[in-house]
Amino acid sequence: MVMSASAETVRPLIRLRGRSYVAFVFSPVVPIADWLAELDATLAGSPGFFIGKPIVLDLSAVDLSPLAITHLIKSIESRNIRVLGLEGVEQGRLSLGMPPLLSGGRHCAVQEIEPEKPSLQQPTSLLLDQPVRSGQSIVFPDGDVTVLGAVSSGAEIVAGGSIHVYGALRGRAMAGINGNAAARIYCQKIEAELVAIDGYYQTAEQIDAALRGRAAQARLEGHSMKIVALN
Repeated sequence: MVMSASAETVRPLIRLRGRSYVAFVFSPVVPIADWLAELDATLAGSPGFFIGKPIVLDLSAVDLSPLAITHLIKSIESRNIRVLGLEGVEQGRLSLGMPPLLSGGRHCAVQEIEPEKPSLQQPTSLLLDQPVRSGQSIVFPDGDVTVLGAVSSGAEIVAGGSIHVYGALRGRAMAGINGNAAARIYCQKIEAELVAIDGYYQTAEQIDAALRGRAAQARLEGHSMKIVALN
């Protein structure tokens, strides 16, 4: 069978897919040197924590020249943190080679419910009946996360609500990532690398040594985190 030379070539269709990620937002403040020092302190307590994580740099709180923005981005990336995009800055201040200016981003806020129409729906929750092993990352921004086993060192739990660990918490636990300051973290044995609620955190070095290995809960009091033993 002879094929016609005029036969049209069938081209494969480009398949586009939408996918969303929970991005961490850095909001530097002046003096930048002090802000970078605070970042270094965080990294020292949890090395590699931001590796592979989407990072957005919000520059709305600072007034930086294009050269200063470039220097700040290089300073952050020298710490093995990749900046995905920028927010809160005019397009005219960006130069070639900088991460793109992002638009349409929104805070992962819990949907507001009118007082006269209270919702009767129970909060969404995620139940894990297996231990969370080193290297695993569980991200559930819609509600509480309950782990019936342990959370190993090098593992992480990220939740929009509270986190309950019915075993040892040796990895990282971040609750209330959607702005829920009332979220809490509970565990039967606290040996965590990092615990955080609504952006406020304590690293392993900051947790009271007298609490380590004991049942504990973490909660926010104002703008500080408090970790106390569970009776």
